[in-house]
Amino acid sequence: MKIALIGGTGFVGSALLNEALERGHQVTALARDASKYTPHERLSVVNADAQDAAQVARAVAGHDAVLSAYNPGWGNANIHDEFLKGTRAIYDGVRASGVKRLLVVGGAGSLFVAPGVQLVDTPTFPAEWKAGALAAREALRLIQQETELDWTFLSPAVFLEPGPRTAKFRLGKDEPLMQADGTPAHISVADLAVAVVDEIEQPRHLRQRFTLGY
Repeated sequence: MKIALIGGTGFVGSALLNEALERGHQVTALARDASKYTPHERLSVVNADAQDAAQVARAVAGHDAVLSAYNPGWGNANIHDEFLKGTRAIYDGVRASGVKRLLVVGGAGSLFVAPGVQLVDTPTFPAEWKAGALAAREALRLIQQETELDWTFLSPAVFLEPGPRTAKFRLGKDEPLMQADGTPAHISVADLAVAVVDEIEQPRHLRQRFTLGY
């Protein structure tokens, strides 16, 4: 497949890039700085700003699917507003491009831990992650209103970590997966990438959010 990737140099995005290339897909990475990418025979890098819908539309046109791991950076003091600006530009740009398939990697904060209660709203949610998590929740709300795109939104397990690729994990929907001892599930970023590319190759969650964990 021809896959356009947004956010391919980040923690999640770099894992998505590796997984897609390893499976033989052609990947076009959108970047403001192409030098951050290591050359690969199936990788093309195009200069595009994810916060500009017109640039996104031009860059992703003609692809089979778009993967977005967009995040302006957890250390960004303006993460909430920039996250939403980029999110809206990506959604608008993909829609304008004519590409129908969009998979977005969001956060675990929007998972429901009780009826009507999302993780990000609980008293113990870490303050340093809250602004980004609130923006990611809004990204989910916005895409749930989408009627033109064949979208999927992936919320990882509560604990997303470095680790090996096992390709063995559980899938869920709108609630965090838990371990047998009652603690939240973990997932490696490599296995998150497996789930993303699986979903692109064989869609199982069209116009749905899903989650995963061990």
